[in-house]
Amino acid sequence: MCNQPHTPKSFASLQPDGFDAVVVAGGDFPTHAVPLTLVEQARMLAACDSAGEELIRRGYMPTAIIGDCDSMSQEFLTAHRDIIYKVDEQDYNDLTKATRFCVERGCRRIAYVGATGKREDHTLGNISLLDFYRREMHIAALMATDHGVFLSASGTTELATFAGQQVSIFNLTCSHLEGDGLRWQPYAFAAMWQGTLNEATGESITLHGDGSYMVYGVYE
Repeated sequence: MCNQPHTPKSFASLQPDGFDAVVVAGGDFPTHAVPLTLVEQARMLAACDSAGEELIRRGYMPTAIIGDCDSMSQEFLTAHRDIIYKVDEQDYNDLTKATRFCVERGCRRIAYVGATGKREDHTLGNISLLDFYRREMHIAALMATDHGVFLSASGTTELATFAGQQVSIFNLTCSHLEGDGLRWQPYAFAAMWQGTLNEATGESITLHGDGSYMVYGVYE
């Protein structure tokens, strides 16, 4: 059984052992040390469809490969049938199918890697799913890219940072949004671009909103 829910609180130093599961999507395979460490130290490593082949090719063995399996060769399906979970329904994408797999096994703290890059529509869709997972599946979801970290939040959220760290805030449903520890005061942005390229002034920031928002912080 995986651990109980816990919201990630740090952009400054991710703890790879702080997640119950790591989901690898079929975007660009990570090269930065942070997402690679998440993959290497994952308690449960769930791969979205073709990402399973990529993981195995690179020497990693996923706990499970989840998806419609339409991009896998019959030879691969046969060789790894014990860890392949085929889900035919098309209402949700493979990232959500893999997330469901983890949630059904008690996981509540999930990190996502390989979810950006390649097709831009997939990248935008995957990032937006973090809010859906938090609201509808009640999990603490964090996405680590080669450049930084996305997370979904609501209400008051305190995050560990470092002075000079670039932070972007994307308002989703807030009519009121403000914060402490930032170079520029955030507000209930009406457009996605308005909250980009802010900056932490010290070792933490605190955001206060009356709805949902997304936060992105770059690595040190």
